[in-house]
Amino acid sequence: MKTQHERNENAILKAENEKLRAENSRYKEALTNATCPNCGGPAALGEMSFDEQHLRIENARLREEIDRISGIAAKYVGKPVTSSYSNLSSLNNNHVPVGNYGSQSGTVGEMYGGSDLFRPLPAPADADKPMIVELAVAAMEELTRLAQAGEPLWVPSNHHSEILNEDEYLRTFPTRGLGPKPLGLRSEASRESVVVIMNHINLIDILMDVNQWSTVFCGIVSRALTLEVLSTGIAGNYNGALQVMSSEFQVASPLVPTRENYFVRYCKQQPDGIWAVVDVSLDNLRPSTISRSRRRPSGCLIQELPNGYSKVTWIEHVEVDDRAVHSIYRTLVNSGLAFGAKRWVATLERQCERLASSMANNIPAGDLCVITSAEGRKSMMKLAERMVMSYCTGVGASTAHAWTTLSATGCDDVRVMTRKSTDEPGRPPGIVLSAATSFWLPVPPKRVFHFLRDQNSRNEWDILSNGGLVQELAHIANGRDPGNCVSLLRVNSANSSQSNMLILQESCTDSTGSYVVYAPVDIVAMNVVLSGGDPDYVALLPSGFAILPDGPPALNGGPIHDVGSGGSLLTVAFQILVDSAPTAKLSLGSVATVNSLIKCTVERIKVAVIRDNTT
Repeated sequence: MKTQHERNENAILKAENEKLRAENSRYKEALTNATCPNCGGPAALGEMSFDEQHLRIENARLREEIDRISGIAAKYVGKPVTSSYSNLSSLNNNHVPVGNYGSQSGTVGEMYGGSDLFRPLPAPADADKPMIVELAVAAMEELTRLAQAGEPLWVPSNHHSEILNEDEYLRTFPTRGLGPKPLGLRSEASRESVVVIMNHINLIDILMDVNQWSTVFCGIVSRALTLEVLSTGIAGNYNGALQVMSSEFQVASPLVPTRENYFVRYCKQQPDGIWAVVDVSLDNLRPSTISRSRRRPSGCLIQELPNGYSKVTWIEHVEVDDRAVHSIYRTLVNSGLAFGAKRWVATLERQCERLASSMANNIPAGDLCVITSAEGRKSMMKLAERMVMSYCTGVGASTAHAWTTLSATGCDDVRVMTRKSTDEPGRPPGIVLSAATSFWLPVPPKRVFHFLRDQNSRNEWDILSNGGLVQELAHIANGRDPGNCVSLLRVNSANSSQSNMLILQESCTDSTGSYVVYAPVDIVAMNVVLSGGDPDYVALLPSGFAILPDGPPALNGGPIHDVGSGGSLLTVAFQILVDSAPTAKLSLGSVATVNSLIKCTVERIKVAVIRDNTT
């Protein structure tokens, strides 16, 4: 019996030994066929560290796990489901699109076209919808766990937000629905919380209505579409609502490529009464596309508070290829301030204050410039909102914009494009020439913001005012910060042709950036608006400034790498009607005039702002 037992044990050991031999041979073969992650060429065994070998083995295990999950989903879908890994792991550095901003073509680009993301996409096939539902449910569970977790999953950063510990995330969520991170993409994840002056029902309405969402977050969302609504929710609200969307996220500068996403948005009320809205990418359902950006479970949890307030916990978790970002914006983008949770939360807080201000009825009449009429305030703020939205959607590196660089000598090159307007309400007919440039200033952003919004210093940089004094005729405060306001200005110019023109200006600021946007308006049209008339047909061509920090501030005792110098990144953008004839053509003289105008304005701003900062 002892001899028979030993024989059986030896047979088991031999089988296990053969299994180990086969596994060792498989690993050797895999390492022999390995490629260098930097150049894509073959890598020798000695060139790969133990950690890299371990990561490759772990990736292979995750791939098998994804294939197994895809096989399970295929039973419900009725056809094989291609994993996101197989579609995205072949990302090649040489085939990554970098957008069409900064084109060197000989003609001025037109504001037409767009990428594959915003061309008419087919609705998700019925066979794919069960997988979309499963992915959305899994994303909701992950978002909820991420929002409730603390250290070591989340660690504090040097700009007050919390950032995700990537190693701890991989251990906590080993079987991630999107598969491993594709080569060439960088992880970016942050979390931020805020209390806003808006109830949870209105917040959900904003997030689930694509028009409201893109309007409130117009500084971040340059374009957005709802492709299909899979579920409208239950019990007359958005609980259980599910919709497939595409969107484009931006920074207000043509030097930062936009981030395009195709995703599903899912809204659910938790058992404890907290509402949650989550996004997760559906790149594996898009045929023959290579994504430069994809959203892992991102969104927010909304908790109802007394007196109409809400606590919002926001999470942004993306994987992105941002190698095409210009060097002067790289520190800002890498820190997460450009696209991270802090920017979304700061924008939401400011917009909630703006909406609360527009609904206020008890406005004291102490200041002569303050508009006390509720109808007049509402109409003027609606007009200013359209002006700011038009500026924000037209200044970035959206794939809908064909920017043409007039010169190629540095980051502050002027980029121009044209747009033909015919019967668009709220826009003057004819050819509109847009010009924009971005540059760095050694002055804090708040100082630049207050200088540019102050009507008393406007004649130092505004060439069109001809040095005339600027007077504020009407004023609407729309936030706690005095810089958040809408103003109606009049230029007291010696030129009699400008006596009937007013300037509508909105200035807004938060902890992540500031805007000063303005447009000339007709005095007759503004009298109608101030009387509570419809502002939708008032013609506007907005120009203005986007002021961003050059990076996160350095905290006392904190790390000194990846922080800004305390300066500002300023984007200047003009829109000018060069010809009002419907069949007019753009002349090179018009382009040269606009180029000279914006460069002269930039030089004036540099001199005036630096002088103001030193005094």
